[in-house]
Amino acid sequence: MSACDPVTLEIIRGAARAAQAEMEALLERTAMSAFIREKKDFYTAIFDAEGAMAVGSDLPIFGDITGPVTARYPLESMQPGDLYWYNDCYGSRGAVSHSNDQVFLAPVFLDASDDRRAEGPGGLNRPQEKLDASDDRRAEGPGGLNRPREELDASDDRRAEGPGGLNRPREELDAPDDRRAEGPGGLDRPRSQPVRVGFVMGWAHFSDIGGLRPGSLSPDATDHFQEGVIIPPVRLQRGGETNEDLLRTFWRNSRFPVQSEGDTRALMAAVRLGEARLAEMAGRFGPEVLADAFVQLLTRTEAIVRAKLRATFPVGTTRFADAIDGDGQGNGPFILRLALTRTQDDRFVLDATETSDQAPGPVNLLMHPDVPGMALGLYFLQGEPGQVLNAGGPRALDEVRLREGSLLWPRSPAPLGLRGLTMMRLLAAFHGLVAVARDGEAPAAHSAYVILALRGEHLGKRFLLSDGVAVGYGARPFADGVDAVYFVAQENYPAEFLELGYPVRLRGYGMHRDSGGAGRFRGGCGVVRDYEVLCDEAQVAIRIDSVRNPPWGVAGGKNGGSGRAVVNPGTPEERLLPPLSDGTVLRRGDLLRLETGGGGGWGHPFDRPAEQVLQDVRGGFVSPAAALRDYGVAIRDGVVDAARTAALRAQRPAAGLFHRHGYADAVA
Repeated sequence: MSACDPVTLEIIRGAARAAQAEMEALLERTAMSAFIREKKDFYTAIFDAEGAMAVGSDLPIFGDITGPVTARYPLESMQPGDLYWYNDCYGSRGAVSHSNDQVFLAPVFLDASDDRRAEGPGGLNRPQEKLDASDDRRAEGPGGLNRPREELDASDDRRAEGPGGLNRPREELDAPDDRRAEGPGGLDRPRSQPVRVGFVMGWAHFSDIGGLRPGSLSPDATDHFQEGVIIPPVRLQRGGETNEDLLRTFWRNSRFPVQSEGDTRALMAAVRLGEARLAEMAGRFGPEVLADAFVQLLTRTEAIVRAKLRATFPVGTTRFADAIDGDGQGNGPFILRLALTRTQDDRFVLDATETSDQAPGPVNLLMHPDVPGMALGLYFLQGEPGQVLNAGGPRALDEVRLREGSLLWPRSPAPLGLRGLTMMRLLAAFHGLVAVARDGEAPAAHSAYVILALRGEHLGKRFLLSDGVAVGYGARPFADGVDAVYFVAQENYPAEFLELGYPVRLRGYGMHRDSGGAGRFRGGCGVVRDYEVLCDEAQVAIRIDSVRNPPWGVAGGKNGGSGRAVVNPGTPEERLLPPLSDGTVLRRGDLLRLETGGGGGWGHPFDRPAEQVLQDVRGGFVSPAAALRDYGVAIRDGVVDAARTAALRAQRPAAGLFHRHGYADAVA
């Protein structure tokens, strides 16, 4: 196999990232549903010829995406123009973790006529078969190479020298001896046949795929079959021919079939665009160089993550546990218990077998064993420019132990629809492991993003407003937490979009003051959104967590604030909704207020400079009362009262490693 040099490796890495960005731009601009087009709940990835994710999105919940497909359709049976599809959570062992997420996967092949390595100066823009001997620059130089190519005999061809029988005349070399034809993805076949060079994936959240309630996700679900149609790994296209009957069946199971069709076509187009770009990369650099580049990217990620695991965790077992409030059906709390063991010979084993049993309600997370390595990889790759999150992260963990029947490995058909709540607590728990190992040198906990589903009819048409609402993220050892973030790079719906597309008026939208945990570095704040209902009647579903167990602070920082949902606040009709609930009826003129939680703080609050606290107060992030109570900063007439502040801070309270309603050495 031809080696990929360092410069070419970076060009390929950049080209892969550019291909992802182009796929995502196409999907964003052509999809019909708001959750894809506005919320940007989609991801792309590029895989090597054997199906290992070589260049992924910064999403730490990916499992083995290609495995469910190759288990049903062997690699050698795949052809150019094939397209595979699934959303089967249990059938993919958690590669997809709730059914609304659709995965489209295409193998990418390079045809001999597409090998662009013959392009460039010296007549190389012509097809290879049209190059005459005088254009072959390999015929120039010492060893008779100044003679015309047609005068060179086989013994003068220096390509025929070296290992693998290359000391024999060129005409005696048979195809198996031509090392250019070796490598993964069928590269040992003659180059005249298409060569598999990789896979591309498109993944997107579809707003409605059937199920118990519009939107397919409901706190009321009691089994997985109530959460929408299940698509096992299927071949949607063979040689470019689409199984339209399969698509029609899928769309028929949606309450919004036109929207579902538009999203499907957009996702298919994005994958085909990625297929073209990866084939162009293989044609430009050659399949062998591309394959070696992917190997190097995987090896590099694994090496970095493993080195940082060694630098973070001492020999022995590090433990952390956190709590989820409940499942919306009267059960809970549920405890996530993680243990990471480093052995004397530097093996790393992640054990979650002591996690609580699976929930009757839909907060179960069918966690693929690759997820812990992805999550830790995303954390450890921060500050490493030029690195990519890929399957090298999971390879850095030698073993992941789960218990069937637990919250992280539920038995079918346990419901999974609101697994995002558990996923967000789990990601914070990995930070908790780091905090224990490094005496607090890790981010504080974040809130789980809030989900609102408003459903009904207006002007004779059914509508579904699925809104993922931003929360605050945990403070870090070097900076405040991020305010008002939904998840990763996804965005919040603008007020103008909401009011144009749905029968609501956004009466208020701003920061949730005092929701960020106090600390030397403040936790990020959540938001407040006030929705006025403009239709005769609608039903609302709410998903809020971390009410009884708010996001913990670390290294002396305090916990973040909780969220809540209130109907008609400040009026005689005010009522507080359960944080996980469905079926609440709202009528024209009702006001629904969502207040979302913040992130935990980092470091002792009294160490935050008083002027920064003043700026937080002026910016609406911290109230004057909280500045006095939590930070020991007295503000009078809009300025810091220096004398009183000094007196307050002289009575510095003791702190601990973690904080949730009080300081402690453990969270749960």
